[in-house]
Amino acid sequence: MAYARIAGTGSYLPGRVLTNAELEKMVDTTDEWIVSRTGIRERRVAADDEVTSELAEKAARQALAMAGVGPSDIDLIVVATTTPDQVFPSVGCLLQNRLGIHNGGAAFDVQAACAGFVYAIDVANRYFHTDGAQCALVVGAETFTRIIDWDDRNTCILFGDGAGAVVLQAANEPGIIATHLHADGKYHELLNVPAGVSANYAQILEGEAYTRMQGSEVFKWAVKALGDIVVETLEQSGYGKEDIDWLVPHQANIRIIRATAKKLGLGMDQVVVTVDRHGNTSAASIPLALDEAVRDGRIQRGHKIILEGFGGGFAWGSVLLAF
Repeated sequence: MAYARIAGTGSYLPGRVLTNAELEKMVDTTDEWIVSRTGIRERRVAADDEVTSELAEKAARQALAMAGVGPSDIDLIVVATTTPDQVFPSVGCLLQNRLGIHNGGAAFDVQAACAGFVYAIDVANRYFHTDGAQCALVVGAETFTRIIDWDDRNTCILFGDGAGAVVLQAANEPGIIATHLHADGKYHELLNVPAGVSANYAQILEGEAYTRMQGSEVFKWAVKALGDIVVETLEQSGYGKEDIDWLVPHQANIRIIRATAKKLGLGMDQVVVTVDRHGNTSAASIPLALDEAVRDGRIQRGHKIILEGFGGGFAWGSVLLAF
């Protein structure tokens, strides 16, 4: 059985920065309120002509360069996104074409909202275990601001756009040590976009397919779910809190991040935090944070890392890995 190990990371953020000061002019909110409740100070917004597959391509090319492999070496692409360019084909296929990969390897999307990247890592990892892949590209990419109502102060302050990527290569020892995924659809009404192809399609045609969230309920559920999955990850993998070097969490809210770190017994100096500058980039947030910490030297080879995310569905999950 082959194992998967991260060989390279990459990321991309759009050029436009949207600050809290600008949001103060758009909706009834303040910088002080946003920072105190979420930790967010600014977020990135994709240009009108930027699409999700383009963001994914720019992050992917960085990851390929770090891994020292070319596009033709990739035999599997898994993209986590909630905001695809179009209904079909998948962003995975569009990214495959953008990279000039025409070797017939599988390419597809995974949709688990903000938990999408950990879901995508789990899926790709299983390909390695069954000898279905030797070199995979896993990407989290979002143009999430396209599904935001800029008159809704409960959601417009939170989200941003971006993309992060990793290259996984076959290894003799586990890089990806364990993955744990969960979902419970009975909470779908607490966080969703209530429009799609087979339901409420008129909202899409009218440009009103926006994210809806019951913030306080989502917050309470996320704190519990992420705390529980950290415990589950350690118990089932045979690791102790002292074995973990870094927590790379989904960047939704600094209060949720702090609560999860406390559950792990980690100081905030062992937690990668980008929510202040990126906002919540949904499926892109974990790989964006991971790439930043790899490139600035905090995360080193051999470090044990927990990735964890929570999103609409509800869907949540974790990845324990040795970098």
